[in-house]
Amino acid sequence: MSQQSAPHHDHAHGEGQGHQHGEGHHGEGHQQGEGHGHGNGEGQGHRHGHGHHHDSTHLDWNELGAHLERQAELASPAYADAAAWLGTLAPAQGVRRLLDVGSGPGVITAVLAEAFPAAEAVAVDGSPELLARARDRAETRGLGARVSTLHAELPEAIATLGQADLIWAGNTLHHIGDQRAALVEFAGLLNPGGLMVLVEGGLPTRYLPRHIGIGRPGLEARLDAAHADWFGAMRAEAPGSKDEPDDWRALLAGAGLTPAGTRTFLTDLPAPVSPVVRELAVGHYTRLREGYGTALDADDRATLDRLLDPADALSLHHRTDLFHLTARTVHTARKG
Repeated sequence: MSQQSAPHHDHAHGEGQGHQHGEGHHGEGHQQGEGHGHGNGEGQGHRHGHGHHHDSTHLDWNELGAHLERQAELASPAYADAAAWLGTLAPAQGVRRLLDVGSGPGVITAVLAEAFPAAEAVAVDGSPELLARARDRAETRGLGARVSTLHAELPEAIATLGQADLIWAGNTLHHIGDQRAALVEFAGLLNPGGLMVLVEGGLPTRYLPRHIGIGRPGLEARLDAAHADWFGAMRAEAPGSKDEPDDWRALLAGAGLTPAGTRTFLTDLPAPVSPVVRELAVGHYTRLREGYGTALDADDRATLDRLLDPADALSLHHRTDLFHLTARTVHTARKG
């Protein structure tokens, strides 16, 4: 699936995984962009995120990989909580093979492997560079014997992924033109009793308060509006795109699955933030300035320029009001 190169807006959208992640799962998700993600996590505007078909002509995945990892690592406690919840829906010892679709650098793959100790965990992504990171992470965490990687472009390669007891798609599905058809294919891979898990939606990532002392208050809300326009265009341009409402429970049921519950998981890192969070904020706003600049008015562009200027006392490099707050929504459904 083609990952667009425009912004990567952390939207309740990568993490993490996903690049789709954007960053996605690949981490940022699409959290606006950022996602699992790659990394699932945030979604990422980049479009992250996350088994995705990364448009490598526009994106340097080696360069983005470290960012996606850090982003997903910040959200890892929330994803660990989500994985623990999944363990109440699909008993851990019964999950023998799980797929992390749109895995990005494998941060969430490792979280899932730790939560389901009897499982072979397979990181699936369209970026060889990010899959190499996933393998390295698994080795470092002592999971190398149970974590494998699979290079696959979606949706074309869904049928080649093999049977599974759990399929995690973090901010991945919205990069596929025909989401309904893809879910039917994923459902066909599940073993009886298997669990389909979608990370889609939630709340946009917030780094700043409404009034920041520069420009008009409400900058992040206007960036959200620019992202919504971009996201709509991305969906419309996806190969085979179908105009489908984001009723994930209905889509899961339409694929022949039985909805098993939806929960939202919070990542709340208040001020004062760590250097890692500050660095992620700078990277996030840099991509927004580059990706949405023409969609913003001159005042907002000037505000972004000041936020990104290390010499400015009110820049992201020095602010004391910087925080990181986002929410990822996890939708589940069971086969049979």
